[in-house]
Amino acid sequence: MSPDLPSQKVDQAATLTTTIYARLKADILTTRLEPGRKLQSRFLMEQYNVGQTPLREALNRLTAEEFVVGMEQRGFYVKEVSKEELQELTKTRCWVEGLALRESMQNATQAWEEALLVAHHRLDRTPRSLKPDTFEDNPDWEKVHRAFHATLIDLCGSRPLLGFCEQLADRLYRYRMMSIAKAYPARKVGAEHSDILQAVLAKDSEQAVRLLQQHYQRTADVIYSDLDGVLAIRTSPASLHKTPSA
Repeated sequence: MSPDLPSQKVDQAATLTTTIYARLKADILTTRLEPGRKLQSRFLMEQYNVGQTPLREALNRLTAEEFVVGMEQRGFYVKEVSKEELQELTKTRCWVEGLALRESMQNATQAWEEALLVAHHRLDRTPRSLKPDTFEDNPDWEKVHRAFHATLIDLCGSRPLLGFCEQLADRLYRYRMMSIAKAYPARKVGAEHSDILQAVLAKDSEQAVRLLQQHYQRTADVIYSDLDGVLAIRTSPASLHKTPSA
């Protein structure tokens, strides 16, 4: 058997870093790794079965994306959440996705409208909770939910703008996960998605953008009202000893 070439070793290392990055990011977004938690290297190396070099590269990447904070001589921490950041992220998402939706509607094609109908159909048929009487997050719902919103702005004609929208969606997803159990019973989110779709199909860009921005602001309002309690729970002594899933 021939030995690995240097380029193969580089590719393997890059793949390992990407894998660890994805796993860490998923645990941060779902708050298994809580806001403010210190990311101790030894614990992470054991928990994720990874060496120090790919772990540090993954943490540096997450730092660049503002999910992790690196402090000199103190290591890495999961970035804290705050009401101020929630407001800032929501306002920015309303601005940029409003622009992206307008552009998509100007560039509308039959294929795009059909893709939007399919994306909404899948979302509408996927239950938000795995249990009918109590809330249990359904990971499949989040996938089709993200796909619906991504399809809405897919024809904006700007890959950098789409990439920025995806980053904002990720950062706000972490906030949503902290308050979803409270928001679920009171929110008629399916009706909101249907209203947005109908405005798009009616080619009413003003109404479509207004409804999309209201949709995001309603989510932020629920989280904002609940954030003090969430932060108190996250910083309680018991929460500091939780172990994330690998």
